[in-house]
Amino acid sequence: MQSALLPPDEKERLDKVMRLGILDTPPEERFDAITRRAVKDLGVPISTITLIDKDREWYKSCQGVAAREVPRTISFCAHAMLVKEIFIVEDTLLDSRFKDNPMVVGFPFLRFYTGVALHDKQGTAIGVFCVKDTKPRKLTMDDIGKIMHLSEQAEKELQKQV
Repeated sequence: MQSALLPPDEKERLDKVMRLGILDTPPEERFDAITRRAVKDLGVPISTITLIDKDREWYKSCQGVAAREVPRTISFCAHAMLVKEIFIVEDTLLDSRFKDNPMVVGFPFLRFYTGVALHDKQGTAIGVFCVKDTKPRKLTMDDIGKIMHLSEQAEKELQKQV
């Protein structure tokens, strides 16, 4: 398993995440509507709107799993947050970074992951919109378009916080 590298602006990024004032707050319909739509439109069992803080990925919205957070050291989203466009892992068992990840070899037995970094108004990555599946998948261009559209909606909602 390979943990994600820290962004070069990690201290400033963490300050911005904290200033959002959203960590550890209850679910909100404006976020849950986005993850529900992802599950429905993409036919995946799991979708989250995730914030990455110092030691964890925390789910502002989560469909498909009861957990509200996982350690950053095993976070798929911490990897996705570092990518400019879209981060896709079609089969986690074939990817050396994830094949022995606890979320792959144990519950929820992830085999597919895709995420798009979410940014604040200044362009700093603060989290990720993602979809996950328990079986490998190949995305179509239509799927990618849906994911990008939903990530834009999630980003706009997060930007309303400040």
